[in-house]
Amino acid sequence: MVYASRIIITHTKKLKHVSTLLRREHAAAVRGFSNSTQPSLTGREDMLKTRLNYSPAERLSKCSARDLPDAISKRIFIQLRLIVLHPQLISYSCSFQLALTYIFSLNTGNIARWLKKEGDKVAPGEVLCEVETDKATVEMECMEEGYLAKIVKEEGAKEIQVGEVIAITVEEEEDIQKFKDYTPSSGTPPAAPEAKPAPSPPKEEKVEKPASAPEAKTSKPTSAPSEDRIFASPLAKKLAEDSNVPLSSIKGTGPEGRIVKADVEEFLASRGQETTAKPSKPTDSKVPALDYVTASRLAFSKQTIPHYYLTVDTCVDKLMGLRSQLNSFQEASGGKRISVNDLVIKAAALALRKVPQCNSSWTDEYIRQFSNVNINVAVQTENGLYVPVVKDADKKGLSKIGEEVRFLAQKAKENSLKPEDYEGGTFTVSNLGGPFGIKQFCAVINPPQAAILAIGSAEKRVVAGSGPDQFNVASYMSVTLSCDHRVIDGAIGAEWLKAFKGYIETPESMLL
Repeated sequence: MVYASRIIITHTKKLKHVSTLLRREHAAAVRGFSNSTQPSLTGREDMLKTRLNYSPAERLSKCSARDLPDAISKRIFIQLRLIVLHPQLISYSCSFQLALTYIFSLNTGNIARWLKKEGDKVAPGEVLCEVETDKATVEMECMEEGYLAKIVKEEGAKEIQVGEVIAITVEEEEDIQKFKDYTPSSGTPPAAPEAKPAPSPPKEEKVEKPASAPEAKTSKPTSAPSEDRIFASPLAKKLAEDSNVPLSSIKGTGPEGRIVKADVEEFLASRGQETTAKPSKPTDSKVPALDYVTASRLAFSKQTIPHYYLTVDTCVDKLMGLRSQLNSFQEASGGKRISVNDLVIKAAALALRKVPQCNSSWTDEYIRQFSNVNINVAVQTENGLYVPVVKDADKKGLSKIGEEVRFLAQKAKENSLKPEDYEGGTFTVSNLGGPFGIKQFCAVINPPQAAILAIGSAEKRVVAGSGPDQFNVASYMSVTLSCDHRVIDGAIGAEWLKAFKGYIETPESMLL
């Protein structure tokens, strides 16, 4: 369990040096004041006597400034707060501005994570960090308004002794830089119990008596449950889980057989395992604006559009033969080669002209059928997914379609597409077969369109020949049409696929 305390050292421009120190074993507070200034201990004196069994005036002693930062020793008067782990319960406020927060008791603690970073403004009640102990992970809250100037113990720091400085806060923002290179002196550990042996007995009595009472209460009901239940501290459970060790194989040495961290470490040491290994942490990255828009549109599409899917295999042997002939003419004339994707776009555009019901979109009041056939082509880049549009694809030749697709794909990779380059599409083609070798997939409709065609890869298959014992080898490509059932009925979608397959398997008809 954890105690947390904050020691505040305050300087003002009117004050010349630090002259008194209020200290009680592991807690101290200092306020610099001149020889004519005296501490104000009026209204709180009775409360302090009640809680601590002595007057605060009895705790005044001399203080040296040798361990203070250079910013203070050079009389740069600022407000400095040292945040430390502390085991004492002192909860009062006086002119020395000492504020200690009681959490629980511990000898050491670990910094689980910092919720504030250096330079952040902090306010009372805000959580600065999470402290992990053998029994729990607790939050350390800020008690004064200011700025977090220096984090002394970084996130993940282990075995921090009680009283060690873990962070520094300042009152003014301009004072942050003065503690950029500050490191706490190794010679300023928390005051040893031997320094004040007199008040230690009442302190031990006050701590032990309330601690023993709840233990007596909790020990009675724990004897009633079944013996199959295993009691272990949260830190022990976490360490055992990270090391893939069942708690049932560990013998506890804590109260009533409770398994503690030391038991798990001893078990792992006996097995020769590394106890300090940490599980890898996931990496979070900010979603780019384009990916966020694409994700939102696709989520909207799947949630609101009733998708259904139609798949057909098309023989592409003749298509590949025609492509080879056309590329020979292109190379002879110095033109660019024609790709299979260019032929697919042309076939899809002609099939839309033959079955115009698929060249439509849904609105809440009517179904809109488009007169132009504009084909969006999905292009994946490092910046995200783009769908530039080839307008009037049914009226353009293969070389023109190929030229536009290459030009738009290059603009997409350069992240220089304009709205007119991707708006106005009526149908989308997504090809994962050629570039990635995907055999078959179902694409998500790009709203407000009513259909999208997913192109798979071509593969050689053995097919039956004309005779009983004859077999042929042919190349087949799987294509899947995703349809909006509100706009395209199953029979209409099948009719469109039939027309598309006809153009792919008799590619000469696309040239008419």
